Amino acid sequence: MPSSQPQKSTSVGKLFEFQSQLPKLPVPALSETLPKYLSTVEPLLSKDEFAQTKNLVEKFGQSSQGQELQRRLEARAAEPGRANWLEEWWNDLSYMGYRDPVTPYVSYFYTYKDDKLRRKPTQRAAAIVRAAWAFRAQVASGELAPEMARTTPLCSYSYNYMFNATRIPKRPSDIEATYDLGANQHITVARNNQFFTLELVHDGQLLSAAEIESQLDRIVERADSTAAVPVGVLTSDNRDLWADNYELLAQASPQNAQTLEKLQSSAFLLCLDDTKPVTREECHRTYWHGNGSNRWFDKSLQFIVCDNAKAGFLGEHSSMDGTPTCRLNDYVLDQTLNNKVDLGSTNVRADLSEPEALRFVTPPTVVRAIEQAAGRFSKVIGQHQLRVLQYEAFGKDEIKKLGFSPDGFVQMAIQLGYFKMYGKSRATYEAAATRKFLHGRTETCRSVSNESVAFCRAFEDNAQGVQDKLAALQAAVKTHGAYAKACSEGKGVDRHLLGLRLVLRAGEEKPEIFQDPAYARSCHWNLSTSQLSSEHFEGWGFSEVVPDGYGIAYTIRKDALIFHIAAMQNEFGLNSDHLAHYIKEAATEMRATVLAAKLAAAPKL
Repeated sequence: MPSSQPQKSTSVGKLFEFQSQLPKLPVPALSETLPKYLSTVEPLLSKDEFAQTKNLVEKFGQSSQGQELQRRLEARAAEPGRANWLEEWWNDLSYMGYRDPVTPYVSYFYTYKDDKLRRKPTQRAAAIVRAAWAFRAQVASGELAPEMARTTPLCSYSYNYMFNATRIPKRPSDIEATYDLGANQHITVARNNQFFTLELVHDGQLLSAAEIESQLDRIVERADSTAAVPVGVLTSDNRDLWADNYELLAQASPQNAQTLEKLQSSAFLLCLDDTKPVTREECHRTYWHGNGSNRWFDKSLQFIVCDNAKAGFLGEHSSMDGTPTCRLNDYVLDQTLNNKVDLGSTNVRADLSEPEALRFVTPPTVVRAIEQAAGRFSKVIGQHQLRVLQYEAFGKDEIKKLGFSPDGFVQMAIQLGYFKMYGKSRATYEAAATRKFLHGRTETCRSVSNESVAFCRAFEDNAQGVQDKLAALQAAVKTHGAYAKACSEGKGVDRHLLGLRLVLRAGEEKPEIFQDPAYARSCHWNLSTSQLSSEHFEGWGFSEVVPDGYGIAYTIRKDALIFHIAAMQNEFGLNSDHLAHYIKEAATEMRATVLAAKLAAAPKL
């Protein structure tokens, strides 16, 4: 049976050995947050606007209401048994209570490098399954080492929601269900919009890669010889509509409830797509959303292998951020691409049972719901544009030689690219992990600063010399790094201000600081950015978070930078192609300027 709580104790095993020692997410002092907030809104405002905002912020900090809200938040954080003061609020506001479709708006994906050793799709898929299962075994036993930030342990709680987990649609807020790992040793395989159960243990022994490949071949042959109503597209829909249709589907037949249980309890999904993507954009679109039907978007993990053996991964974001799944996928690719994976025996046992087809009973009411969901999916996906920028002039190694933090340098390249395109800087979100705290997730690193704006203006001013431009870049990256560090310590501004808003009680007047247009403007993320990097990835991605903004996921490899730039096609005239052009131009100019400044400063012989 599923549970809304993780099935596994978080108190045993190496993976969880530091959990009891992790500090709780702090509540910063108002005297710390409010000046920091002002420093982040100043570059977004005119002088008159900033003067007004500064007055409201100072008034709030000195008011009895501000002090009372701070006291309530601190009391919430100190409640016995509460692991994290933000956790319930954040999970509901950002994920479970969020009603737009999880794809494309919430989920994220990774694009894999090609496997030169395995050109046959089911062969590659079998190797991926074996590697993922080995990682799962370490999670199940607790023998997986906890993640560390240098010498600081990170919270492992989200690993409970990695395998055998699913999101289930409910009104007004979804729930996360987890299933016992030991009792559910099957995966779900999707092919041609149909689902199959593949048991990975037979007579007490894990299937070898050869046996998994053989079973996958059987699934492909069966699925391609027939058609089925594409039930999976229901999971792509608005969450309220999917919640209604979930009940409709479950009540259509007792068989459907059993099918849902079998699918949802599986360790993960393996999607065998019949497409053959070639270009980077084709690959990114395949792993981001595909055709909408050969997926079950609520599952926490979906590995995707195409008919030309290209592969990727799709993650459901509600209970798990990107760093644990980045680790999982990096492990899978290290094992498979470097031929480290234990494939088991080459023999295929003759008594393996046929994979079970998961059949749904689909009366006309369900079919109509599926057709309508498919139409909405096509409309939403059709409203999105995407450009992948593969920048191969340099990468992490060169940026470090230039004397910069790779992430800070790339963030400034994004800032300068946007400034080149629009002539101004706008609010920018960069995800910063707070997993050094118990049940920590993320904080917002606000990338726009007075220094970043000065840097953009300096680089666009031909009268500025290379030394002045270098100094401006150094100051911008330094400020960004300091803010990012504060965020990792739980001392950004966005989560604290959110908490102060949420402890307001019904009937109480909203503080003027939160009615100020500057607050809304500073939280309207025209650029939503995040970095996850692996030498085994050919990029990753997600969507924009506002209709007039861009979603930029980037990977910093040793010798390359990869940007996934997503946006809507709407009345705001956004253009991912143009932004990619300007980011490339910005990165090139930044490197050239640094080299020219260093050359000019070098002693002459």
